[in-house]
Amino acid sequence: MVRRDPLRAPAARDPVTAPDSFGQVLGHHFADRNLLLRALTHKSFGAETSNERLEFLGDRVLGMVVAETLYAAHPTWDEGALAVRLNGLVRRETLAQIAGDIGLGRFLRLAKGEEEQGGRAKPAILADAMEAVIAAVFLDGGLPAARGVVARLWVDYFANRVSPPKDAKTALQEWTVAQGLGQPRYETVDRSGPDHAPVFIVAVILPGGETATGEGTSKRNAEQEAAKALITALKAEP
Repeated sequence: MVRRDPLRAPAARDPVTAPDSFGQVLGHHFADRNLLLRALTHKSFGAETSNERLEFLGDRVLGMVVAETLYAAHPTWDEGALAVRLNGLVRRETLAQIAGDIGLGRFLRLAKGEEEQGGRAKPAILADAMEAVIAAVFLDGGLPAARGVVARLWVDYFANRVSPPKDAKTALQEWTVAQGLGQPRYETVDRSGPDHAPVFIVAVILPGGETATGEGTSKRNAEQEAAKALITALKAEP
């Protein structure tokens, strides 16, 4: 599979023909072409026709298909090992990377302003659209169709030929499980600032009491910072 850089903005495709062309890329012929058209529509293009609801469904469908695949493929893995691998395969960075692999950005429907700001290459937009596409396939062809598309697009990741990109939370979880320190949990310690510019402080805590805090403009960012701080501290210990 040819891998593209998702940060490099691809050329847009004709929005009229994009769904049919992208269906060929996926290997799924859509009986309801409008499902894919909606999956490729960013909220900047039209909030009422955006892919946000499909994102919600696609996240759940993808998680189930990946979990099912891992469960069948690795009968000797325990829950912790399965969870770590699952998290790596369905996290947003992996979704954005796969979307970049198949050139999903070319087919998106974006408002002019979003496109001028490089929206076709933004990892968050690509990841959301990838989830929406999985949902569209599921609604159009059922679970077997969704399984088929995920199997094709994730084949290198399932086979460990390509490692999913890791973030600090994933790296911390993998390390603490491997060291027998258990699963980290996250708690929001504080939230301050106005609604348009919030500041979150989050603590990450291990079963043995080891802890660290992080600050960010979202809970997710604060969790990442907390995970970075804790894994740095743990690895620095003699």
